[in-house]
Amino acid sequence: MDFHIPLRVYIEDTDAGGIVYYVNYLKYMERARTEFMRAQGFAKTAVADDGLLLVVRDVQARYHASARLDDELIVTAVIESMRATALNFKQCVYRGEELLCEAQIQIACVDPVVGRARRLPPTIYQRLSGEPDGA
Repeated sequence: MDFHIPLRVYIEDTDAGGIVYYVNYLKYMERARTEFMRAQGFAKTAVADDGLLLVVRDVQARYHASARLDDELIVTAVIESMRATALNFKQCVYRGEELLCEAQIQIACVDPVVGRARRLPPTIYQRLSGEPDGA
């Protein structure tokens, strides 16, 4: 599944030199994942209401070039693989065709009451994996 959102770089995103502070790329990726899940019918509030948290378990990021104040960016979110308790995303931030940052991000499914891993509900797993209902 390929998904992307546009973002504009604002002054709040930059350091004193007008360059995007490195951690903000991760914030941009969080926004893209949130919108990706919303587009699949799983808003954060609805997922939380089902007694489920989707939390970042692992991030591996590589920075290639800097975004600057007022740049228009595209942030992608693609599920590369899934397990019963985790989603593995590949995410990229582009300025036009130029790749600025890429990351592999693992999202774990957690039971908020006990704070431990739990299986993704079948409706979420089936929708995100492309499996037909009942598979």
